[in-house]
Amino acid sequence: MMNLIKDIKISAALKDVCNSIIEGHRISAEEGVLLYTQADLGLLGVLANFMREKINGKKTYFIKNIHIEPTNICIYNCRFCSYSKKKHENGWLLSKEEIFEKVKSYKDSGIAEIHVVGGVHPDFGVSYYADLLKGIKKIIPSIHIKAFTAIELDYMIKKDGLNYSEGLKILKESGLDSIPGGGAEIFDEEIRSKICSKKSSSSLWLSVHETAHSLGIPSNATMLYGHIEKYTHRIDHLNRLRNLQDRTGRFNAFIPLKFRNKNNEFSNIKEATVIEDLKNYAVSRIFLDNIPHIKAYWPMIGKDITQLSLSFGVDDIDGTIDDTTKIYSMAGAKDINPTMSSDEMVKLIKQVGFEAVERNSLYGVIKEY
Repeated sequence: MMNLIKDIKISAALKDVCNSIIEGHRISAEEGVLLYTQADLGLLGVLANFMREKINGKKTYFIKNIHIEPTNICIYNCRFCSYSKKKHENGWLLSKEEIFEKVKSYKDSGIAEIHVVGGVHPDFGVSYYADLLKGIKKIIPSIHIKAFTAIELDYMIKKDGLNYSEGLKILKESGLDSIPGGGAEIFDEEIRSKICSKKSSSSLWLSVHETAHSLGIPSNATMLYGHIEKYTHRIDHLNRLRNLQDRTGRFNAFIPLKFRNKNNEFSNIKEATVIEDLKNYAVSRIFLDNIPHIKAYWPMIGKDITQLSLSFGVDDIDGTIDDTTKIYSMAGAKDINPTMSSDEMVKLIKQVGFEAVERNSLYGVIKEY
């Protein structure tokens, strides 16, 4: 590896960064920006794959899961969002009974996880969602429930007059097993004010996750990229996550989320290219040396780009989904009916030379193929 870097014609500064990565040293924020601005895609792929194989070998994970979206009615009006509706508009709200019926239909399907995320509905607090969790667990007691973004949690907990610790304890006792990473968007306060000014702040997002971690509730993290942010904003975002992970160690995975420009206020913004997607996965894998997994959410980028991403630091492609999510299809993702069988996921992984591993929500191995 050292010899390979030695022979590449790059700046001395970039070569120093490459050597630091190979020698196992943590890179700085400034060096992260340098990777974005100076390293070509081939070099980033080599470095990211080096990090990927050091942490996870050639293992590539997937899970049998479904998504439940209780409502797309939301108090917020984020400019990049194609999903949310106001209460008086033509949105949906599933009753608890409808959700329970959906869960019952998967009772004997072998799914390992139910992912519950939706809009921030104005009417519901912690008690409502605690009952929802209890009902799901009653139907499938062994299921792992990964539910509610920090933005949803911030609202529902405050609505019931609780602090984060009190609210999260109630939800944990009711069946909450982990938290997804949504709602992070981009942490830079100036950019955030332009894309989602009404939404809970960056510091609140981080505080919710840190509190969850302190209570033994692990979580994921995300970053929305490809809109009006710059590379410095992406690295700042990654750095805040890395710092929190240093303190808690409870982030399981990081998922870069690509901005899609259909049916929202940013439809005039051109979407990031595939090259930019792969670059972003690679820099994320290199920079986040303390978060074990980098996930490509395949309904967002498509199956073909997901395959490519496995050579740019990605070691997780999420789950079977079973056509149970609308968030990205409403924003223009090409897989408008997102579902893959286990066999299809195994084939997708093996076709590009990686090892397929079915996992549970906490990355315990269920089956190696």
